[in-house]
Amino acid sequence: MSSVSIKIDSSARVEEGAVLADGVEIGPFCTVGAHVVLEAGVRLVSHVAVAGHTTIGANSVVYPFASLGFPPQSYHYKGEPSRLIIGRDCVIREHVTMNIGTAGGSMETRVGDRCMFMVASHVAHDCVVGSRVTFANNATLGGHVTVGDDVFIGGLAAVHQYARVGDGAMVGGMCGVHFDIIPFGLMMEGHPGLRSLNYTGLKRRGFSLLQRRQLQSAYRELFYGAGTLAERTDRVAEHFADDANVMHVVTFVRGAGKRRLTVPADAADHGEPDVA
Repeated sequence: MSSVSIKIDSSARVEEGAVLADGVEIGPFCTVGAHVVLEAGVRLVSHVAVAGHTTIGANSVVYPFASLGFPPQSYHYKGEPSRLIIGRDCVIREHVTMNIGTAGGSMETRVGDRCMFMVASHVAHDCVVGSRVTFANNATLGGHVTVGDDVFIGGLAAVHQYARVGDGAMVGGMCGVHFDIIPFGLMMEGHPGLRSLNYTGLKRRGFSLLQRRQLQSAYRELFYGAGTLAERTDRVAEHFADDANVMHVVTFVRGAGKRRLTVPADAADHGEPDVA
């Protein structure tokens, strides 16, 4: 543990073996475990507890009463030395919890760069969260969830274990997400199933009118065209083979995991049943 440019409040407790890079600040009453790595410029404001084999990326800021890297809330965890990896430039607000992985998963929970986790949001064991993701207050992931880049999850929303949320999707507040959500999809409380595409998010990310219209056309064919979901997916792949955004959706649909797809309530069919 280097002492160059490191500030540790006298009331904090840092165990021997912790690795602290230059510019780290550890505020009052924080605890840092022996296997923790805090990269350059990380700031623990106060009353933060970091345990386990946890790495927090450069310039991330963690606010009071956050709990990072403690054992998962799972009866299956047997003390294995799994990990929590948090990217750079993240903002982790008060009472956020993130758990390490398990032997029944990837042995790792991972969070990308430039994410915002608002008060009391939760990332469970073995989750993979992309970059530039925002969790509003009390947003919650079950275990083994995958969340893509540029996703927004609203307050009090909960994502079921093993579900996938694709890049650029938005989950509105108080939604219960049982099944996979396609990239650029929008789910809103009060609307059964998928509401539409996340048009506001697409505009904010600089998607052109043509790109948005292409995605809209593909969305209509995918969910409202004739035939089975697999047949419609094949037609979309053929018609939009040169459109990288549409093909990103196609790849997501074809790469189905343990949860079926979230579809609009009035879609042509509801895809395959769950296998888990």
